Amino acid sequence: MIRSSMVVAFAASFTLGTIALAGSGHDDHHGQVSDQVIADQRAALARNTQGKGFGPQSPRDIDAREGRNPILFSAAPAYQDMHLCNIHFHKNAEHKGGEFTEYAGNGDGHGYQSGYKYTGKLSADELEPASACPSKHGALSPGDTIEVHYVHSTAQVQPGPTLGSCLSDAIKNPQLRVETQVYVLVNDSNALDFRELTKHGVKNGRPQALNIPNHTGTPIQYAGSTTGPGYNEKGSPFQVTWSVRPKVAKVNIATVDAWCEDNVFNEDHAHGVRNLVINPDLLSEI
Repeated sequence: MIRSSMVVAFAASFTLGTIALAGSGHDDHHGQVSDQVIADQRAALARNTQGKGFGPQSPRDIDAREGRNPILFSAAPAYQDMHLCNIHFHKNAEHKGGEFTEYAGNGDGHGYQSGYKYTGKLSADELEPASACPSKHGALSPGDTIEVHYVHSTAQVQPGPTLGSCLSDAIKNPQLRVETQVYVLVNDSNALDFRELTKHGVKNGRPQALNIPNHTGTPIQYAGSTTGPGYNEKGSPFQVTWSVRPKVAKVNIATVDAWCEDNVFNEDHAHGVRNLVINPDLLSEI
């Protein structure tokens, strides 16, 4: 196992972490922090990155093209020319845009119960009660939105747990790409099978995600960073090329639960979301 400080930091950049609430505006009745808490977190992010050379950040509104972060880096190759290194998902979309623009709320200030939700309609049958991937933050239910990150690296690595799997002793600064698909969970055995959507194998000599959807719109590509709520108040130092598909696909919740019980990535629950980055100084131009 690689134990360099960079690997530890990189792995942590996509894990949940803990952050201090910026203020005391928690609404115990609704389980949502106040708007002031989110504003304070965004102010801290601006203050902690100003003039320090941080590159463009993620997540963002993919329908908004504006950005004036001056840091440039080369786009990563097509994912087919890279190595799949990790797959994980977040409850609610971290990104906003396309068919996922309904704000889930401010959440708990630590990345849970926030983000963006599918704006389409589901039938009563699709919403029949079920649950998947229980955790201390609750289980997933039909109607929930998830954002899946298929993470790729130019390092010669194999798929595995955490983002540390994307680095190697031979290359400490690989190019990184995240192919992103937002799904809505439905109680429907005819919907897509999450185990197939995350299936991987060797193709053209590289580990690949074999069934990333190709029917959910032209991906929006932009320069950004790693995500996760641990970066609500500080900048991510990692450079990532993102491709975010604008349309949502329906996935059978039972297959998501089955995947959580057995996958090579040791993923068993949904991760929290980072606050949407709205400061133009921290965004690239699309």
